[in-house]
Amino acid sequence: MASNQTTTTHPQELKVLSFPVNNTDIERQTSLEEIPEKEFDYAGRAQWLRAAVLGANDGLVSTASLMMGVGAVKQDIKAMILTGFAGLVAGACSMAIGEFVSVYSQLDIELAQMKRDNRKRAGENNQPKEEEDSDKESLPNPVQAAAASALAFSVGAMVPLLAASFIKEYKVRIAVVVAAVTLALVAFGWLGAVLGKSPAVRSSVRVLLGGWLAMAITFGLTKLIGSSGL
Repeated sequence: MASNQTTTTHPQELKVLSFPVNNTDIERQTSLEEIPEKEFDYAGRAQWLRAAVLGANDGLVSTASLMMGVGAVKQDIKAMILTGFAGLVAGACSMAIGEFVSVYSQLDIELAQMKRDNRKRAGENNQPKEEEDSDKESLPNPVQAAAASALAFSVGAMVPLLAASFIKEYKVRIAVVVAAVTLALVAFGWLGAVLGKSPAVRSSVRVLLGGWLAMAITFGLTKLIGSSGL
């Protein structure tokens, strides 16, 4: 007599259905998980920020000091304005030429180093075209640096010039120039600190004290020399 036999399936014999996974999706997900959030590089602002802040400060302090020095011995508004304008033009040209020469020297050094690196890579592996273009784009631009310095200097120099242009009363004119320069010094110090992510109060106080000291020394020495009859 035949008996019914029950067929038992072992776990090892079970076939698990698997679906293919898209490798592109896995790579994309892995890359998104591994790449951290990119932080802004504030150090990259160093070159143009230095030129802009220093140029504006130089224009403000040097022009105001010249006007204060002339104002110490001459109360005529025309003499004061002409002195400030001459200081603006001369200072802007000086800043532009100095920045142009400095950045051009830096450009020559970096180009020479780039040529040496390219010759070294030529014996190993060819450098990709994209990498060469990226290297060239990162090089400093002397013309842009010179123009930025001249413009920043002119902006700073315009503050005391505009403050003194429409005030004929001598003492009032001196007070207005000092007040306008004080506000501009604080603003430039604060702006440079904010853009560079540095302490704003410390930067503003440092710039303000330096500007006051320059104007006081120029005014005092010119007054001393003028009173001696030289």
